[in-house]
Amino acid sequence: MNFDFQLIVNSFPLLLAGAGITVEITTMSVTFGLLIGMFVGIGRLAKTKLVAWPAAIYVDFIRGTPLLVQIFIIYFALPMIVGQRIDPFIAAITACSINSGAYVAEIFRGGIQSIDKGQMEAGRSLGMTWGQTMRFVILPQAFKRIIPPLGNEFIAMLKDSSLVSVIGFEELTRRGQLIIARTYGSFEIWLTVAFIYLVMTLTISRFVAYLERRYKIDDPH
Repeated sequence: MNFDFQLIVNSFPLLLAGAGITVEITTMSVTFGLLIGMFVGIGRLAKTKLVAWPAAIYVDFIRGTPLLVQIFIIYFALPMIVGQRIDPFIAAITACSINSGAYVAEIFRGGIQSIDKGQMEAGRSLGMTWGQTMRFVILPQAFKRIIPPLGNEFIAMLKDSSLVSVIGFEELTRRGQLIIARTYGSFEIWLTVAFIYLVMTLTISRFVAYLERRYKIDDPH
């Protein structure tokens, strides 16, 4: 087999643009996932069953079903109910955000539970409400501890975002498929796609390691 290096050179700009879209999808999905996960994670710890049960059902359903199926539900099944086609970008962001939110919720729940209960009692004894204690005392400490697992979630979502290629969204993996269909250079293109993913995941890993040192995280969580 002849290795066509020129094919890689010619295809690299297009693949790089696809990588930018992959980063965009991942960043938006994890950001929305953080917001969803924070509220659901706190909801999971609520003493009121009216709040805790829906949060638990959401987490169990999303974690118990594949992301690919969730993408199909939002892109193909949901339009049958609302009677309107959903843009692939909106469907991709929505599915990935909902999926990420369930995993982030469990990360937040674990982080909050790792904080000593005396912290909540101390805050309440100072006259703070439950919400104020959670906002000013518990969450800042918990957030430092959940940075490493959040980094892992970011990396996992970066790789899982390749699944949105099944609905025709042209991120990195889809761009690779389109180039291969045109050039038949399967080995060269998939090798380049893998290399780009590797560079992105290593960059995130280094950034998370920096944050751990920055906040002097020595907790195993």
